[in-house]
Amino acid sequence: MAEFKHLVLAKFKEEVAVEEVLKGMEKLVSEMDIVKSFVWGQDIESHEMLRQDFTHAFLMTFSSKDDFTAFASHPNHVEFSTTFSAAIEKAVLLDFPSVTVKTSSA
Repeated sequence: MAEFKHLVLAKFKEEVAVEEVLKGMEKLVSEMDIVKSFVWGQDIESHEMLRQDFTHAFLMTFSSKDDFTAFASHPNHVEFSTTFSAAIEKAVLLDFPSVTVKTSSA
């Protein structure tokens, strides 16, 4: 069965303390074993036209769509989502089963 990914591209509101939101997100995923992996980053390379104002990317991996569904409806996630939604100016979310073409051999 394919892993399931939750991808969020976000632009935070100017007045937001982004570091605090990131700490909250890291705390949330570290306390939930159902999240298989979590990575995030801030764009530093893309041309403004290509970035379309998005500044941060977040990617969570789950073992299955059912695990993602359980995460999405978990009270801790629902509570954090309210904080996250209030902090962002705009976002794009994609939820999808992943297709692995190549993995690292490290």
